[in-house]
Amino acid sequence: PVDWYPWGEEALTRAREEDRPILLSVGYSACHWCHVMAHESFENDAIAAVMNELFVNIKVDREERPDLDTVYMEAVQAMTGRGGWPMTVFLTPQGEPFYGGTYFPPTARHGLPAFADILRGVASAYHDRPDEVAKVAAQLKERLGAGLQLRPPTDDALSPAILTTAVGWLAEEFDRAYGGFGDAPKFPQGMTLDFLLRQYARTGAANALQMAELTLQRMATGGMYDQLGGGFHRYSVDRFWLVPHFEKMLYDNALLAPVYLHAYQLTGKDFYRRVVEETLDWVIRDMTAPTGGFYATLDADSEGEEGKFYVWTPDELVQLLGADDARLVGAYYDVTRQGNFEGSNILHVAHSLETIAASAKADAVQVHDALERARPILLDARSRRIWPGRDEKVLTAWNGLMLRAFAEAAAALDRPDYHAAAIAAADFLLTTLRRDGLLLRTYKDGQAKLNAYLEDYAVLADGLLALYTATLDPRWLAEARALAETMVQQFWDADAGVFYDTGRDHETLVSRPRSFTDNAIPAGSSVAVEVLQRLAVFDDRDDYAAIADRTLRTLREVMTRHPGAFGRLLSAADFALATPQEVVLAGNLDVPEMREMRHVFAARFRPTTVIAHRPTGGDDAQLPPLLQGREPRGGVPTAYVCEHYACQFPVTTPAALAAQLGDREP
Repeated sequence: PVDWYPWGEEALTRAREEDRPILLSVGYSACHWCHVMAHESFENDAIAAVMNELFVNIKVDREERPDLDTVYMEAVQAMTGRGGWPMTVFLTPQGEPFYGGTYFPPTARHGLPAFADILRGVASAYHDRPDEVAKVAAQLKERLGAGLQLRPPTDDALSPAILTTAVGWLAEEFDRAYGGFGDAPKFPQGMTLDFLLRQYARTGAANALQMAELTLQRMATGGMYDQLGGGFHRYSVDRFWLVPHFEKMLYDNALLAPVYLHAYQLTGKDFYRRVVEETLDWVIRDMTAPTGGFYATLDADSEGEEGKFYVWTPDELVQLLGADDARLVGAYYDVTRQGNFEGSNILHVAHSLETIAASAKADAVQVHDALERARPILLDARSRRIWPGRDEKVLTAWNGLMLRAFAEAAAALDRPDYHAAAIAAADFLLTTLRRDGLLLRTYKDGQAKLNAYLEDYAVLADGLLALYTATLDPRWLAEARALAETMVQQFWDADAGVFYDTGRDHETLVSRPRSFTDNAIPAGSSVAVEVLQRLAVFDDRDDYAAIADRTLRTLREVMTRHPGAFGRLLSAADFALATPQEVVLAGNLDVPEMREMRHVFAARFRPTTVIAHRPTGGDDAQLPPLLQGREPRGGVPTAYVCEHYACQFPVTTPAALAAQLGDREP
């Protein structure tokens, strides 16, 4: 019954012409309390009538419009000291916030006023006390966009101490019993974990690897991880990674799959490989659109209950598996009569296979075989339950993250299906979500729309660079170059020395947002830095290197003090402080010797190495500096391992390439 508008000129014009305040509701598909407020208030005829009478009502999906979410969340946090979703903000017809909060109940409870009372009070204040409202709006507008108080960068060069200090800060926050950082709730901080793996790869720091491994193992054996279907839920409500908030977000899985892959490349432990493959197999099975793009979210709720789709009882196991297998499987996944979640059981691995076998008076092979028989049976039975809702919009940045995950895993694990998924996604994004050379943010039901943001350009370019690394198809490198050039033109402000979240062609808001910290996905500016660093190596672009360096030096102090919020930027600092290694493969890509050399490169975690392909023949003058003079020797595939374009003696065997790369068995 609410007369909702999308954000746009029609709604803003109506508010100005009728001198009505705006009620802006910001949420997202998988947001539990958004659904609660919608059901309690927005579907209530009496409350909707008050909204329609007193306000111009605008509903926004924060995942489609992160700029609006950033600007108005900053205002709500300034007014209330906290934030969250649903976000409820009251604006002047000019879009200036003057009052707000998050969830409001339909009747007064728990210290919160009734929503209808809020509506009448806000409308009364707007019309009867305009000077007071204008004063509050002016004060908030002045605060908006201040964000981090950044000092101008000094001329001091970056120091490795930044990275070691950040590891020390993380160690102080680390939960040494259960992994992760801090206490409940615990989020899967993929960017931070990947930074720790990079530090181990760079320095051999054992504590960095230990923190990453304990966290990765605890998450993947807990209820945070879908033990049957693969993939991670949003976060754990407890310290132990047992009870999750059950929504499954594309971005969490796109960020975690590469971390587990990198752990596998560093340690050789098959456990990590299994998690990667189960997660990406789930994405192909349940989250991939026929177009090749990836859907955004699976909700937490089904049939009105959170987690109902995922939980089990002992009787269900017996009915499906028989008593003998149910006993072993139930022991392994800790399925009990009392349950661990509202009388039912979230599957998790409480003990090792060997421990379960000993307690069940069986051997490990019997338990393993029972699990192998059970998984497809349970997964099939679960698939016949009522599913959680799926948000089938395709978001460019989130797809860019998953594109990178598939590209890296395709090369490292030799999975042609992952290779195909990555190429299909890249084709879809570049054809459907690009118009007149500019990216669009979102696609659903045949319609692509909304200006893309910095994170869309940066993350998609990053994914394309990963796809080039995996395929050595020059198309993907060319597309990444084009996106990076547009990204710099649209979002980089040389005077301020920062990237903005919105482009020069974007609509004017009350504040132009700029975000530097990682949130659910990495900060667009951090990904932009690493994209420019890599392209600077490919193409000898001093201008790109200078932008990356200035951003790093501007944010040096704050990322050192708050490493948990700057995992991706710390990884970019790691790249800047390394001596990047360049590998050029020259010759026919399709011959067995070349395929073996490509496998040598892909098998290890090489975060500060770039690889490029020099085809046979061609004019050096038409090639980027990295490829000039790097030709096959003796008509056979040849590898050049270089630093600053100065190369070691060219080699023609996989073993010689591995030796020059310094590879050791994990």
